[in-house]
Amino acid sequence: MAAPRVTSGLQRVLLMLKNVHFKSGYHIVASRKQYSTVYDPNEKTFEKILIANRGEIACRIIKTCKKMGIKTVAVHSDVDSSAVHVKMADEAVCVGPAPTSKSYLNMDAIMEAIRKTRAEAVHPGYGFLSENKEFAKRLAAEGVTFIGPDTHAIQAMGDKIESKLIAKNAKVNTIPGFDGVVKDTDQAISIAREIGYPVMIKASAGGGGKGMRIAWNDEETREGFRFSSQEAASSFGDDRLLIEKFIDNPRHIEIQVLADKHGNALWLNERECSIQRRNQKVIEEAPSTFLDPNTRKQMGEQAVSLAKAVKYSSAGTVEFLVDSQRNFYFLEMNTRLQVEHPITECITGLDLVQEMIRIAKGYKLHLKQADIPIKGWAIESRVYAEDPYKSFGLPSIGRLSQYIEPLNLTNVRVDSGIKEGSDISIYYDPMISKLVTYGSTRADALQQMVEALDNYVIRGVTHNISLLREILVHPRFVKGDISTKFLPEVYPDGFKGHQLSDNGRRELLATAACLYVALQLRSRRFLGNQRVSTSHKEQNRWELSLNLDKDTHVVTVFSTGSLFTVELDGKRLNVTSEWNLASALLPVTIDGTQRTMQCLSRDASGNVSLQYLGTVFKIQVLNRKAADLNKHMPEKVPEDSGSILRSPMPGSVVAVSVKPGDMVSEGQEICVIEAMKMQNSMTAARTAKVKTVHCKAGDTVAEGDILIELGMD
Repeated sequence: MAAPRVTSGLQRVLLMLKNVHFKSGYHIVASRKQYSTVYDPNEKTFEKILIANRGEIACRIIKTCKKMGIKTVAVHSDVDSSAVHVKMADEAVCVGPAPTSKSYLNMDAIMEAIRKTRAEAVHPGYGFLSENKEFAKRLAAEGVTFIGPDTHAIQAMGDKIESKLIAKNAKVNTIPGFDGVVKDTDQAISIAREIGYPVMIKASAGGGGKGMRIAWNDEETREGFRFSSQEAASSFGDDRLLIEKFIDNPRHIEIQVLADKHGNALWLNERECSIQRRNQKVIEEAPSTFLDPNTRKQMGEQAVSLAKAVKYSSAGTVEFLVDSQRNFYFLEMNTRLQVEHPITECITGLDLVQEMIRIAKGYKLHLKQADIPIKGWAIESRVYAEDPYKSFGLPSIGRLSQYIEPLNLTNVRVDSGIKEGSDISIYYDPMISKLVTYGSTRADALQQMVEALDNYVIRGVTHNISLLREILVHPRFVKGDISTKFLPEVYPDGFKGHQLSDNGRRELLATAACLYVALQLRSRRFLGNQRVSTSHKEQNRWELSLNLDKDTHVVTVFSTGSLFTVELDGKRLNVTSEWNLASALLPVTIDGTQRTMQCLSRDASGNVSLQYLGTVFKIQVLNRKAADLNKHMPEKVPEDSGSILRSPMPGSVVAVSVKPGDMVSEGQEICVIEAMKMQNSMTAARTAKVKTVHCKAGDTVAEGDILIELGMD
């Protein structure tokens, strides 16, 4: 396989990286292994395991079960009947309709599926019932093994109030706050004032960023209490809230622990999870660039101390907030397999799913703390069906019309549960995949991630690859200068996509012009042969007009075989490519710099959408005559966005606060939309009278649907 190509942009990034000193304190050993599942036929575990989950995590668990010789049972909702995890499993049982409350959270239906298939054990994955103590109790009552900790640990660590008290007693550093349940809004404000702003309001039974709000004053506390309690009730069936001091500008670093039923416990190093939006992780890496050996050891030992305090047995994660002085504070413990577990597998070589299965069967850990290495570096990007231009990612739905994972590249792992033709619906998390790259150094892993994102083909839904790529090449991320406030600090006005430099603009325009010419040349051929020409001389020179961001550029293209010479803005560029117009990927070389672009669409009007450096740019390419005529075409009058409130995402209407004839002020809440268990307040863009209300509580809306129309002031 050819060596990975390094573009000039990446060369600058990697040069910066070489000059950055990371205090890991470990000798980094090259490793090509993602994780190793060693099946010992003499070590009997289970004959059949039911996976009480869906999507990529269900697929991930099934892969390890197959390697261990264990039969698997998938559960699914009616809309997931053709899902990848259903096809991978040996058996599948439908447990209800699409809403999670009627399927993946339907304990009665899942218990019946266990009885029907005679599964000996259940792996819950993450989310859904993975941290539900009642589910674990029901399994135990029927003699079915829960592949996770016992109910005591789930209850103790699942309740943030109780877990904080246990952590204190276990000598784990904790955040100052109110050790109790907040009863109402007035008490919330009183507690917040006593602790001192800013404060974090969060669900006692929560996780995954749901039911969490930061409040900087009384009004935000009042609003945050309302939304957090509603989200907590919707996501976890428990609306209890707690309040604690918000550590401003921290890092989010977590420790992976592994413990058996014989009192043995290990910490498997850390994961840096500071790149977040709405308290949900976007990019993770292992190890962290920030920790020194002493801090890593202290965090690991405190994590193990907490695990032992609750007699924990399984894989679990202890999350910490770390300030600029490397002081760290316990945040929560997740009593399940973590979403970002693949990067730990990459740097340790362990299969965490296999370890969970072994522990559940009663086997001792076969490793000691001294056996746990840091082999290389791993980075994970969460690829979501989201629009990153809306609050760094609001959900998108649709069908994957084309889908190609970048597995042709070395040291790339993709954990996904979808395929070409799969539907991304409003009912479930919009994750497409977890894209993981790894290498002997951070620079290697970073280079591979950027290359993998450029080669990842996703059509049919809006995705967040543009945001992921921009984060990865940003100088602050390259230096390791990050915190949980990275996104709002780097993009204070919201994410706008890749900002073109003069050279980048020329590369993009030159490629679009050459693509136009390549299409013209292809139209001359019929079944691979040259058509009979009606002219005396074949055309090899094109004068074109290109429109990008309302700017017009005059471009001249000369063709000589596969080489195009482009004259643009007083510069001359040489562009070469195989020009395989049927391929999803468009690799081009521009003056010696290699780029992998994607042509997403093109039409007869000269409009072409090119994905360049992760961001999609829309360009109109016309010959000079067509461009002259196009000047006479009328322009479409833009919609008055101040008078019409449209849904920014697909979801369901939770509440409508106004009716026709009401006066609303700028910024006043008009309605609340829930998408993927997150509630979003829709507000008025200006002061006006409500003209028409197009929705009511309980309605399902699509992205762009009109919710409210405003009249005159």
